[in-house]
Order: sequence, then C-alpha cells, then structure tokens
Amino acid sequence: MVDVVFRLLGGIGLFLLGMALLSDGLVGFAGDALRRALLRVTGMPWRAFSSGALTTMLIQSSTATTVTLIGFVSAGLIGYSQAIGVVIGASLGTTATGWFVASLGLKVNLGYYTLPLIGIGAFMRVLGRGRWRHMGLACAGFGMLFLGLSSMQEGMVGLADDFDFKALPSQGVWAHVLAMLVGVVLTTILQSSTAAVATTLTALHAGTIGFEQAAAVVVGAAIGTTLTGALVTIGGTVAAKRTALAHILFNLGSGIVAIVMLPIFLALLAWLNTHAGLEAGAMSLALFHTLFIAVGVALFMPVVERFERLVARLLPERKQDMGRRLDASTLGVPAVALEASQRALESITHQLVEVQRKLLRRPLDDGLRDTLQHTQDGLNEALQFIARLSQQAQGDAALHQRRVAQLHAIDHLLRLCGRLQTEPELMPGEDESDEIVEVRQRMEQLLALVHDGIDGAASLDWLDILERKVMDLTVATQGVRSRLLDSDFTDGGLARALQLTDALRSLERSASHVQRVCHYLLAGRQEPVKQVDA
Repeated sequence: MVDVVFRLLGGIGLFLLGMALLSDGLVGFAGDALRRALLRVTGMPWRAFSSGALTTMLIQSSTATTVTLIGFVSAGLIGYSQAIGVVIGASLGTTATGWFVASLGLKVNLGYYTLPLIGIGAFMRVLGRGRWRHMGLACAGFGMLFLGLSSMQEGMVGLADDFDFKALPSQGVWAHVLAMLVGVVLTTILQSSTAAVATTLTALHAGTIGFEQAAAVVVGAAIGTTLTGALVTIGGTVAAKRTALAHILFNLGSGIVAIVMLPIFLALLAWLNTHAGLEAGAMSLALFHTLFIAVGVALFMPVVERFERLVARLLPERKQDMGRRLDASTLGVPAVALEASQRALESITHQLVEVQRKLLRRPLDDGLRDTLQHTQDGLNEALQFIARLSQQAQGDAALHQRRVAQLHAIDHLLRLCGRLQTEPELMPGEDESDEIVEVRQRMEQLLALVHDGIDGAASLDWLDILERKVMDLTVATQGVRSRLLDSDFTDGGLARALQLTDALRSLERSASHVQRVCHYLLAGRQEPVKQVDA
C-alpha cells in the first residue's frame, strides 16, 4: 500500500512539475509572442475565441492564458468585452491535453524514452543562452510530464487492487454531483485542471474508476480550474474581476449542462464506440471533455454580448482610484506591468494638467484640493508598484530603462502636484494687462498640446513643439515680470505686482515640470530617448 501511495503521489508531483516547466518554458521561449498574440485580439468575439483556444493549445495551460489575460485586462491593454471570447476559447483549448494524454501518454510507456529529453533540457537550461534556456525548461518539462504519467499508471494499477471505486454509486444526479465535487476539490488541490484530467484518465485506463464517475470528475475539473483566475483578481480592477467571473460562469454553465445531459453524452459515446470505431475508455473520456465544452461554446458564443452585459450587471463599475490599472497580478510579466504603470501615469498626468488649466481661471477650492490629494495618493501607489519591478526588470535593458523613465516621470509629477497645491493664483482681474492675458493663453495652448500628445492626437514632433512652447512661455513671463517691477506703483500696486510676479514664476516652473513629465512618459512607452537634467 505504501508503495502504491508513493508511486501515485510521486507521479502526480512529476506531472505537475512537468506541466509547470513545459508551460513556463514555452511562454519564456515565445518571449513577447504570447503578449503580442493576445494583444492582436479585436472586438470580433469569434476571433478572440480562436486566439484563446490556439494560445492555450500551444502553451498547454488554460491557467497561464487566463492569468496573463487578466493581467492585460487590469493594465487596460485588452477590454473586458474582448477578454470574454479569449477565456471561452481557453476552456476549449485546454481539452487538447486530454487527447494528447489519452492517445499517446497512456498507450506507450514514454517515461523511459523521455528520460534523455530531461537530461538534454537540463543541459540547455544550464549551458544555453537567451531564449534557448527557456526551451531547455520546456524539454525537461515535457519529459517529466511523461515520467509522471508512467508513475501514475503504476500507482493506479496498485490502487485498483486495494480499492474498488467502481462499487461506489455512479448513476443518478446526486452521484454525478458528488463526483463532480471531487473533481473541483482535486483541481483546487493540484491547482491544475490538466493534472486533474490526466489523473482521471490514468485512473480510468487502469480500471480504478468507472466511466460515468470519470466523466463527472472531468466536469468538476473544468469548474475548479476557474478558481485560480478568481484568486488572481483579488484586489484587482473591476474589468479583471469581470473577466474572471465570466470564466467561472462559462465553465459552471457548461458543467451544469454536461451533468444534466450526461445520459445523452453517454449514449452518443456508446454509439460512437459501436459504429464509428471510437475506443472506449480514455479516448472516449477525452472526447466527452471536448464535447461538453463545445456545447458550452455553442450556447454562449451566439449570445456573448448579452452574457457580457449580464456579467457587467453582476459586477457594476465603481469609482476607482488613479492607480486602478496597477494590479499586482501583472508583476509576473514585467512588460505588461510597465504598460499598466505607464497608462496609470498618463491618466494622472491628464488629471494634473486639467487641474493646472482650471487654476488659470479660478482659485484653488475644496474640490480641486481633493483631486490633488487623490492624485498624490495614486502617484505614491504607482511608485510602490514600480519599485516592486526592480528585480524582474534587471535582466532586460530596455525594460529597465523604461522603468527608470517612469520613475523620473513620477518625480516630476509629485513636484508638480505639490506646486499646484501651493501655487500663487494668477486670477483674471480688472487691472490685468494684455501681456498677462497672453501668458495665460500660451499656458492653455501648452496644456492642450499635452493632452493631445499623450493621447496620440498630436503630430509626431509634438514633444519638440512642447519644448519650444515652454521656452516661449519662459521668455514671456520673464518679460512681464521685469516690466511689472519697473512700473510706478500706487497704493497697493507693489503688493499686486509682487503677487503677479510670484505667480508667473511658479507658472513657468510648472510648465517646465509638465514638459519633463511628457519627455519621460514618451521614454517610458517606447525606445529610450536622451534624458534631460532632472
């Protein structure tokens, strides 16, 4: 009995480790390919579905696809409506592993023959360079996966001699529901529906459990795999939570349909066994897994827009903070995390620029003070988020330079935020000269260019134009200050002149901070450019 348990636990462990190495290795070898593939998803639901299915088949992990997707949604790179098609596709794509295990892994004892692959992969990981180190992980994971399957098969055969699980109730709704719950628990413990399905296929192949029991366990595994994505969204954005909820509802709905229609599925599989040459056992179970997910696809995809609205009603949008895109789940993919922080900083810049524009026309009131405090909190959150990326970005020079550029941007944004909270007022007055009106107009034009530039609505050389506008504003404010102080003052005139010169000087410095923020934001979103002095 001890030998059986050891073999079974060891086999499951090797399979899990192999799956993790295979998935991580393939994702690492692909580099940005996975990111680019998912980012190409458009608003077409069926294209999003195809992208999710193919990506999951290639990297052999629906969890990796879903977690990566949730990170993209949190970062604002993919819309929630686009993500629904991807998660539905990922659910179908993950059934491919069952076919692979049933058709090859259980028929041929590949554990022995893949041992050299583990050695080759280990050497590639140690001696290889760049992406080939990741391919070494994938090769070693592939070999360990089959080694784990071989150990599981040996353990399941011994387990069948000691325990007769077939004697347990297998027919009826409650028996199916109980077996389904076993699948949910098994997947939750293993943190992998693929491992749960492979374990079930192995048990069925060894004769440890009956087909109906195995089918219900596979349904439970499909439902249980959604829990990982749900855990990732804790503390995340509403869009990310909606994506995880859509994944749960789809797999839960498909699972309920599968349990209710299980007699129909069993009859269909029996007919295919008899008349179409379908092999009974593991191959039939793999087909059942694909069939009930495909039925879910057929039910959900035609009404995906209504499904989207339902999920949105269940999780309504709420007012979020300035750092709403800074989801910790994106930290595992530095490029995505930096894109998330980049978009958060751009949103904060828009907010501060708009406050600056309002202060040209009205005094600082409680509403603007609250906005500035809210913005400062968002900047501090962004600073902490980017600080956590230090280790992940060290190995990539381009990512490291983007991170440094964003830190520079935060520095200037914090200084701008503090200046706006104490900036002397440049309010329109009865004694306002045409020169001050011109300064105010120059600043408004400069701020409008910042809005357009960040949103991509300005010309490609907008940063150069912005720099010239800042220089022109500086010359204009210096000229006005000189003429103000050279004037003949009447009662109260000197105080007013000093107040205006102070306001103009502060406006000049704020414009300089805005220009530098834009410079570093541009460096943070593309190839690094020559830095200006901080």
